Amino acid sequence: MNDVGTMATSTTQADDTAYATPDDTPYDVVAIGRTGVDIYPLQHGVGLEKVETFQKFLGGSATNVAVAAARHGHRTALVTRTGQDAFGRYIHEALRGFGVDDAFVSAVTGPPTPVTFCEVFPPDDFPLYFYRYPIAPDLMIEADELPLEAIRTAGVYWATVTGLSQEPSRAAHFAAWAARGRRAHTVLDLDYRPMFWTDPAEASEQVGRALDHVTVAVGNREECEVAVGETDPQRAADALLERGVELAVVKQGPKGVLAATRDERVEVPPFPVEVVNGLGAGDAFGGALCHGLLEGWGLRRVLEFANVAGAIVASKLECSTAMPTSAEVEERLASVAPAAPFATTAEEAR
Repeated sequence: MNDVGTMATSTTQADDTAYATPDDTPYDVVAIGRTGVDIYPLQHGVGLEKVETFQKFLGGSATNVAVAAARHGHRTALVTRTGQDAFGRYIHEALRGFGVDDAFVSAVTGPPTPVTFCEVFPPDDFPLYFYRYPIAPDLMIEADELPLEAIRTAGVYWATVTGLSQEPSRAAHFAAWAARGRRAHTVLDLDYRPMFWTDPAEASEQVGRALDHVTVAVGNREECEVAVGETDPQRAADALLERGVELAVVKQGPKGVLAATRDERVEVPPFPVEVVNGLGAGDAFGGALCHGLLEGWGLRRVLEFANVAGAIVASKLECSTAMPTSAEVEERLASVAPAAPFATTAEEAR
C-alpha cells in the first residue's frame, strides 16, 4: 500500500473517547461510517462455493472515500469503530498506510470487525455478502464520543445513509450535523442498502430528515427513489435541490452522471473501461468529488475527473488499494478523445 500524506498514531483505546489530533489544522476531509475487511475472490465468474482463494482488503464505503481523498493529497480522517480483534488492528494499520488519520477510530466491546464477501461476475454483477449482524461496531458510534471540532472545521464532511440505519449511530450522525451546521461541502452519500433496514419507508424517513442538514447529496437512481421518491434523474435532482441541497449528483449507470445546482446542470457520460469489479467505483467517485470541491473546480471538470477515478477502480478487483492518485486520473483523462465511445463502469453495482 502507498504511504500518502501525513500519518498519525491512534490515541484511542477500547474505552477511550477523548481524542487528540496532531495539531489544530482543520482536516480537508472527515468521513464517518462503515469500515471493515473486504474478502474478495481470486476466481471470477463462479459462486463463492466454488472459490478456492481469497484476498483481504480494507473496505467499507466511508473508509474507501477517506482513502480516495487521501490519495488525492488531502489531509483526511475517518470516524468509525472496529471490534477488539485482529481485523480491527488491520484497519488501523491499513488506514495509516494510506495516510488516513485513524485518531478517531477505536474498538468497541462486543461485535467483531465486519467482513464482506463478494462474487465477481463482470461486467455488471457483483453480489455482496455482509457479515455485520445483529449490529456492526461502526453503528455503535455514540454522540458524546464525536470529534466535533474536527467535524465542524473540515473542508468536506462526508456521511452515508447506512449510518442512519441503527442507533446509536443515527443519533450520532444528527448530533454531528447539528454541530457543523449546514455549511459548504456537507455531503450525504445516499448509499441505500436494503439489507441494513427493516423497510424502505424507515430509510426514506431518516434520509428525509438528513437532507435538511446537508449541502451535497450523491446517489444512484434507486437511492434517489428512497430519498425523494424519484427515479428519473432530472426529477430526482430537482427534488433534492428543493430540499435545500446546493449540489445534487445522480448516478445513472450506463448513461453516466448528472449533477445539478440551482444555476447549472451538467451531464457526463461514463468513461470507457473494461470492468473487473464495479463495487469500489462509487467510492472512488466520492473521493474525487471531494477533491474537486476542495479545489473549487467547475462542475463539468469535477464530474469528468470523478468519472475517470471511478472507472479506474472498476477496472481492478479491489477497492481501497485501487484508489488512484490525481496524476493517474489526469493521465487517463488525457488519453481519451472527447468523441470516443463510452461504456459503463458498472457504477450502480456499488
